[in-house]
Amino acid sequence: MAKWAITGGMFATASDTAPFVTGSMVVEDDRIVSVGGELPEPKEAYETVIDGKHRLYLPGLINTHGHAAMSLLRGIGDDLALQVWLQEKMWPNEAKFTAEDVKWGTQLSIIEMLKSGTTTFVDMYDHMHEVALSVEQSGMRGCLARGVIGLCPPDVQTAKLNDAMGFARDWHGKADGRITTMMSPHAAYTCPPDYIERIVQAAHDLGLPLHTHMSETAREVADNVAQYGSRPVAHLAKLGVFSRPCLVAHAVHLTDEEIDLLCRYDVRVSHNPGSNLKLASGIARVPELLAAGILVSLGTDSSASNNNLDMFEEMRLAALLHKGVSGDPTAVPAAKALQMGTRDAAASIWLNGVGTLAPGMKADVIGIDIDRPHFFPRSDMVSHIVYSASGADVRDVWVDGRRLVQDGACLTMDEERIKFEFERRYEQLMGAASA
Repeated sequence: MAKWAITGGMFATASDTAPFVTGSMVVEDDRIVSVGGELPEPKEAYETVIDGKHRLYLPGLINTHGHAAMSLLRGIGDDLALQVWLQEKMWPNEAKFTAEDVKWGTQLSIIEMLKSGTTTFVDMYDHMHEVALSVEQSGMRGCLARGVIGLCPPDVQTAKLNDAMGFARDWHGKADGRITTMMSPHAAYTCPPDYIERIVQAAHDLGLPLHTHMSETAREVADNVAQYGSRPVAHLAKLGVFSRPCLVAHAVHLTDEEIDLLCRYDVRVSHNPGSNLKLASGIARVPELLAAGILVSLGTDSSASNNNLDMFEEMRLAALLHKGVSGDPTAVPAAKALQMGTRDAAASIWLNGVGTLAPGMKADVIGIDIDRPHFFPRSDMVSHIVYSASGADVRDVWVDGRRLVQDGACLTMDEERIKFEFERRYEQLMGAASA
């Protein structure tokens, strides 16, 4: 059995009882054996002993909503409202995407995520076989779904649904359990009601959760009322979406009654503050969601609407934004923001054994360099993680006890090749777009 340790480190556990400990951490195979205190055995008992001086270790960050391949569209549709951004910039270009585009766009995003401390991500897109292969190669975790848009003829709808089911069936539990899958109708405004019902039935048949965009903009809500006679929450509830374990992205425009309904069905919410701000979609009622007992996590959305995949930025935005709009400095404390990016995120996507640094948990660990000016004084390291740190501070990353990033360099992905291939795909895509 592979057994290694870190000594002389600081550890932010993301737990309620001991949010911060010092000393050592021992890992055996893919699990944490101990955190804090002295090494339980002499150094000779370990395959490797890492000096944790000037490092703060925390659970790998978990990004609960995104579209990794859309890195190819970063910066080409800024400062636009969501529907304009989608219809005029995103969908026309995405229609040209090939499996190769998705492969290299995803791999660039995986490098960006790993090097900034994200060890697990949720992805909803097309050509998901390429996404899964990239996750498998990288060593990180992925909760993946073939996103389905139903604005197409019935035979195409059926083909997309069959593709989504086949992908979910083929990849669930693969890559040594690092890949899980979901079923994902894109949104109520892109999927007819009868099609959503078919996707819900498929989720029942496969025993899988559902993931969808919901109530992202005021226009989406108003259009749903005009078209179907109800707001998205009631509409999706009627179609059975909440009869399965469900994670919804955004949930910006909610009433008190809708919050109560989501709580009743144990629907989880992925809060995407950066993307929602950039697209002027609004500010989700996160303090009210938390007060109702709803599990809230954090996501970046795509790097075409964010425009980066830095989860430290999302934690900071979540903590600051809700203080500013509520007038309550305790609305989302730093410790809660950290949990939303780690422990609560793992629970939101039904991952057991992930999200905290504790004995018996998976060794998904990141180390940040705290020998930098913005980490002094050593007053409150959880505060520093949320209010001072950024993805650029990450130096080391492990998933399942396997080291994926060492001193800022990816060990499992060829970064230079990926950047070269990515640029080539981008130039071809933009050439096709201008032709």
